[in-house]
Amino acid sequence: MIDISALNNDQKQAVMAEDKYLRIVAGAGSGKTRVLTMRIAHLIEDLDVPAYRILAITFTNKAANEMKDRIRKMIPEEGSQPWISTIHSLCVRILREDILTMGWPRNFTVLDAEDQKSILKEAYKEYSADASTYPFAAMLDYISNNKTAEISPERAFAIAGRYAGEEKKAKIYEYYVRRQEQLYALDFDDLILWTVRMFRTFSEVQAKWQRRFRYIHVDEFQDIDKTQYILIRQLAGTDNSLYVVGDPDQTIYTWRGADVNIILNYENDFKPCRTIILNENYRSTSNILNGANCVIRNNRNRLEKDLFTNRVSTEKITHHSSAGDTYEAAWVASTIAELHRKGKQYHDIAILYRSNYLSRSLEKGLLDERIPYVIYGGVRFYERMEVKDALSYLRMVTSSDDLALRRILNKPKRGIGNKTMDTIAAGAREKGCTMYEYIRDEKPFSGRVQTTLNSFVDMVERWKKRAAEENTQIFRLFEQIIDESGLRKMFEDDKELDRIENLKELIDDVSEFEENYPDSSLEEYLQLVSLYGDRDETMESDFVQLMTVHAAKGLEFDTVFVTDLNDGIFPNERAMNDGPRGVEEERRLAYVAFTRAKNKLYLCEAGGFSFILQKVRTPSRFIEEIDDQYIEHKGAVFEQKKEPVFGFGFGWNEPSIDLSETEDEPKASASLQKGDAVVHSKFGEGIVISMDAGFATIAFPYPYGVKKILASHPSLKKKSTLLN
Repeated sequence: MIDISALNNDQKQAVMAEDKYLRIVAGAGSGKTRVLTMRIAHLIEDLDVPAYRILAITFTNKAANEMKDRIRKMIPEEGSQPWISTIHSLCVRILREDILTMGWPRNFTVLDAEDQKSILKEAYKEYSADASTYPFAAMLDYISNNKTAEISPERAFAIAGRYAGEEKKAKIYEYYVRRQEQLYALDFDDLILWTVRMFRTFSEVQAKWQRRFRYIHVDEFQDIDKTQYILIRQLAGTDNSLYVVGDPDQTIYTWRGADVNIILNYENDFKPCRTIILNENYRSTSNILNGANCVIRNNRNRLEKDLFTNRVSTEKITHHSSAGDTYEAAWVASTIAELHRKGKQYHDIAILYRSNYLSRSLEKGLLDERIPYVIYGGVRFYERMEVKDALSYLRMVTSSDDLALRRILNKPKRGIGNKTMDTIAAGAREKGCTMYEYIRDEKPFSGRVQTTLNSFVDMVERWKKRAAEENTQIFRLFEQIIDESGLRKMFEDDKELDRIENLKELIDDVSEFEENYPDSSLEEYLQLVSLYGDRDETMESDFVQLMTVHAAKGLEFDTVFVTDLNDGIFPNERAMNDGPRGVEEERRLAYVAFTRAKNKLYLCEAGGFSFILQKVRTPSRFIEEIDDQYIEHKGAVFEQKKEPVFGFGFGWNEPSIDLSETEDEPKASASLQKGDAVVHSKFGEGIVISMDAGFATIAFPYPYGVKKILASHPSLKKKSTLLN
């Protein structure tokens, strides 16, 4: 008999229940993996179910291995291990045994992403298709969507009609499928689709696998898509037990097909169904958990489930508001440094953000404090491909060095091959000059190649001329370079939204540099960036972990900082434009982020102008949804008015309050009045529009617009009176 004495009452029921169909709604930190593995051990040890009759489906290899290890510790005997795998691994096993019925050999090939691209390259060559017109990622999405919708190449041609672009996509799709057949190769979509199709076509094969697995368990059930659900229902049939575990409040993968309604409507498909809710959280303190509950309770499409915990703490969630993202990063870094001085280990701390581009200012803040860090499942900002590409273009304006030229001369593609590049390098060595000087002065080629190089040189010389002009703003020049070089269009055509956001963030970085160092040059900016990009801390095993909230799913940390909680960033602007459904998905993402914290949760946001949003940042609605009894507010204070205010020719902007990074009471009002001309250390010259209770409403030039600032703030200086 397995020992269940350490389980709470709901967990015991989830382990011991005899119902054929069970839905376990397991809240964050409620011990679902423990319950699931003990359930399997109970079947084997207490009910004498043969281990080979038990199937457990997970969605990552890490989760599968963790479950296997736990069961081995509970049941160490050989031959007592159930089948635990990802859904794709399960399908490979099924197809290896029975794909002969479909007329394919058992030693079929499984295509990875690079294999798929190789086939597409063949098709593009065959049909004279350009990757800039038909990006690989978009084409693979097209193929995947057609396959999932069971649209054959023939049907795709019919749908394409007379539209040349759609017809070419159908041709590439047809080539891709034909090439798969020649190679006897299946991609990841096919593994599930073919298994479903095989079961539909050959009932005896389906019956065989239904007899094989009598007890089926599905982990992370909230993340499955419709095709995966069809497969699970096929395996369950009418005789097998189906035990699903998940949390609708943690459905955060709808963008890749997950459907929250599958777990919500489970009881309609499998009757009679028993639902057991695990709502005792063992991870987080009461204030963290209650704060997360406040947020998720605003979602309408959910099962009512309020998590509770016995880990009572007086430590509230800390909300910190900063004047800008640079200040936000500096505050996060200094707080981490202080925590470390007090004995907190770096590896107990995580910084979570909505999108990868947001790591830029955070990385700089950590490097300035000499705090070791690692990007979990990602690449450091200044080491990302698109960032290096853009910086290499900037270097063409300053040094025009060979390394920069080699990196970007054919990016985006200009038809400059390796042979041409080698010829340029050899000629430059012979003349004793740089490669750029060689193509600019010697014009060594003829025909199309030389015409292309001439266009490139003309473009760079135009940038150099603008950079030399007085009062040229570096970030405006940078915007021009990214547009005219074709970098932005290349990533837009490839639908590389993350890379586009990184480019915008880099523009923001250049703009901040100009604000902080108004007398500095482009060369000095590149030198500063190289210091951030080249620094490599000795991290050993103690370092702060930076990651997206999606990457943090399933993880936990003693202390968590969730940054950039601004409307348009988190919740994401695209999701907000999708209406209530999109906001509910973002709210579930916030719920996942908040419940990663065990003992301390910091929610951070910043004011100021955002180049990503092209407007002034405002605090996220998710902060406002937390009841005041669970959260403390610190730092700058922001107040948004509903109606727009016209800023004397500077454009329409949302006004905001910008206070110092202090919690002290405001000082006495400075002697400012309506019409005064002022200078702000960050926003530049402005005009006082009105005064109210010690605060000055000031119109600044684009991109800052109208701001409300404490009149006595040391960053603000009076110039003269212009209006009466």
